[in-house]
Amino acid sequence: MTRLNSFAFLADVKSGKSNVTVPIYSHLTYDIIPDEFDVVDKPDILILEGLNVLQTGNNKTNQTFVSDFVDFSIYVDAEEKLLKEWYIKRFLKFRESAFNDPNSYFKHYASLSKEEAITTASKIWDEINGLNLNQNILPTRERANLILKKGENHQVELVKLRK
Repeated sequence: MTRLNSFAFLADVKSGKSNVTVPIYSHLTYDIIPDEFDVVDKPDILILEGLNVLQTGNNKTNQTFVSDFVDFSIYVDAEEKLLKEWYIKRFLKFRESAFNDPNSYFKHYASLSKEEAITTASKIWDEINGLNLNQNILPTRERANLILKKGENHQVELVKLRK
C-alpha cells in the first residue's frame, strides 16, 4: 500500500466510512497480494501494528503521518540484546518452516546450516534491523501513550503510562 493510499484508508476508517478496503499483505512473498483485499466496516477499535507508526519525519512541513490518525498508542520495548536474541531464534525457526516454502521470498535461507543461519541473522540484525531500531524506531518511543517493557521471558516488566 502506498503512503497516500494508507492515509486514505486511515482517514476513511477514522471518519466512519463503511466497507473500507485494504490490500492483504503476504509475509510469504514479502509484498501485497495483487487484487486481494480485506474489508473494514466501521470498527469500534482498529489496531495498527508497525515499526514506524509513531514516526513524524522532520515535521517541518504540514505533512500527514500515521500517528495523526491514532487515538492511543502502545510501544512494546525491550533491551536491544534481547531483541537481537529473539530475532535470531525466530530466523532459525522460520528457516525450518516458512523459508522452506518454494514461494517464500526468503527461500534462499532455508538451505543454510544452523551456524550459517545464525551468522546471517546476526549480520542482518547488525546491518539492518538494529540500525533501523536505533535510528528510526527508538526515537519514537516517548511519543507513545503507553510503553510496555518486556524482559527475557517476554513478560512485561515495566509499564509507563503517559498522561
